[in-house]
Amino acid sequence: MTAATPAAGTGYRSSVEAEARDGFGRLVLAEWTKLRTVPRWMLTLLASVALTVLVALLSAAGSQSTASGGDPAPRRLTGILDLGHFTYLPLAGDGTVVARVTAQDGGGRWAKAGLMIRGSAQRGAPYAALVATPGHGVRLQTGYESGGQGGGTATLPRWLKLARSGTAVTGYDSPDGRTWHRVGSVRLEGLPRDALGGMFAAAPDKVEVGRQFGGESVSGRPVSTRATFDHVSVSPAPAGASWQDRAAPGGPAADPEPDGHTRSGGTFTLKGTGDVGPDLFADDVTKTTLTGVLIGQAAIVALAVLFTTAEYRRGMLRTTFAASPRRGRVLAAKAVVAGLAALAAGLAAAFGAVLLAGPVLRSHGMPAPPVSDAAVLRAVLGTAALLGVVAVFSLAVAVIVRRSAPAITIVLLLLLVPQVVATGLPLSAARWLERLTPAAGFAVQQTVTRFDRAIGPWAGFGVLCAYTAVALGLAAWLFRRRDA
Repeated sequence: MTAATPAAGTGYRSSVEAEARDGFGRLVLAEWTKLRTVPRWMLTLLASVALTVLVALLSAAGSQSTASGGDPAPRRLTGILDLGHFTYLPLAGDGTVVARVTAQDGGGRWAKAGLMIRGSAQRGAPYAALVATPGHGVRLQTGYESGGQGGGTATLPRWLKLARSGTAVTGYDSPDGRTWHRVGSVRLEGLPRDALGGMFAAAPDKVEVGRQFGGESVSGRPVSTRATFDHVSVSPAPAGASWQDRAAPGGPAADPEPDGHTRSGGTFTLKGTGDVGPDLFADDVTKTTLTGVLIGQAAIVALAVLFTTAEYRRGMLRTTFAASPRRGRVLAAKAVVAGLAALAAGLAAAFGAVLLAGPVLRSHGMPAPPVSDAAVLRAVLGTAALLGVVAVFSLAVAVIVRRSAPAITIVLLLLLVPQVVATGLPLSAARWLERLTPAAGFAVQQTVTRFDRAIGPWAGFGVLCAYTAVALGLAAWLFRRRDA
């Protein structure tokens, strides 16, 4: 008997090619069917959402509208400080601000006495400040960030000059007012033509941090600095313009000498309390709102582990391998289903937590994180991706261990213990612990740069993904070599 040959023009489809093309999709569908047809597993997904949202609501209900020390809550919740004292004149278009800093007293090594050009007196306006500091020399700072350009020493008296050209502002310093040294230059996006130029004094708060296992306490005390200026000029300034003061609220209510300036002839004395720059001790409201994920992830971990170990326990894995002998594809299909199911639950949990906690926060006088904000949206979407990766990581550990209780315990210890232990360690050790363990993935929820930040959001998420990739690779190797 001879084999029939395909008629001319009739396409031929290899059964191997068909399996390669259609087999994985069918595997994913089969694994999804297993997941959705077990009622307690679907209830576990819903429980992860409910727990995350419930913790967010409880956290919002327990929030308070003011921070310790009498500071208004908005100051401690937005990630920036815009305090200190600014005495200014209008500066129309391009021009210069010049002054000599003759004396400075109090405020510590980062106390600031110098010049500022800013877009307006409103909080958060674009600015450039050229300041003399007792411990860090002359610095050109902008963008509500630490450090800035410059350095060296700043022996007083010291001449300072800020020159504006369009949106570019350049800073110079001089020991004598004749020979100028360029400190640096910045470009201020959004700087209007009509800006403000003048003298500036500020000092960072004295902050004490107490760390103990399970939590930390941060307490701050406002600090003031006093600076004296002469040979002050703002050019061009409108004829007849008078000096005005911008002193941000938030200083000690009982201070007998509030921030401000005094003038004697051509000499100005400014007193400033608080700083301009990042608030390294600000509360991260978004991350706090999403804290419930620490509880909700337990349900995700349990689901992903049981999704695998249940087949080992009941011997169903042999049937699965008989239907699909390519074990690596089986593991990949399980990982896809577990990851996507956890991702979907994470999206519902994260969006639900932020949206439902918002009205509760506002009712307590707290700013609610808007989902339209880029950092908040990244934290919400990152939280969902975090749960998806945690599910795949849990599934891989379950394949390696092949027992439910040990696998769940291992995963939760790796994700939770570093965060608890870190609060009782010195800050340098805590940072390394949170960088090098799978718990680094929770950094994706950060929206504020704080003093204890161990790793960036996406870098931390990458660490978790790396652990997951290694675990999944080991699981695939063992999956092929072990008996079912």
